[in-house]
Amino acid sequence: MATVNIYLTFNGNCEEAFNFYQSVFGGAFPYVGRFGEMPPGEDGKTISEEDSNKIMHISLPISKETILMGSDTGGEWAAGYKPGNNFSISVNAESRGEADTLFAGLSTGGQVTMPLADTFWGAYFGMLTDKFGINWMVNYDDPEKMQGK
Repeated sequence: MATVNIYLTFNGNCEEAFNFYQSVFGGAFPYVGRFGEMPPGEDGKTISEEDSNKIMHISLPISKETILMGSDTGGEWAAGYKPGNNFSISVNAESRGEADTLFAGLSTGGQVTMPLADTFWGAYFGMLTDKFGINWMVNYDDPEKMQGK
């Protein structure tokens, strides 16, 4: 069965916020990735210098079952940022098939913002807003692709 976590989006202060959450909950960040570490897009676009040090992804385990995750927004995504819409429900599927099923079901009547696809970080990942305005991220970490990551 899939696991569910909250994914928070910030407008440039993600690192500050997660340092605060770490001071409250304790623990360590298993991963901190910055936009500047991403490979260029298929269209050859690169991240602006202003956005390169912003957080692309960070995670902080809160318990055995729960991970608080987050990122900064930037570039074309920044225009849609508003406090109150700055979170998503992140679902980690146990298989690629489960990810496809969940994504198809949740996107019915909604809007796909990033179709499910293999990513440079090794996951099968997509994003959508459901018909009720809730933002979702669906992820499957293929163990074969995640080795060495």
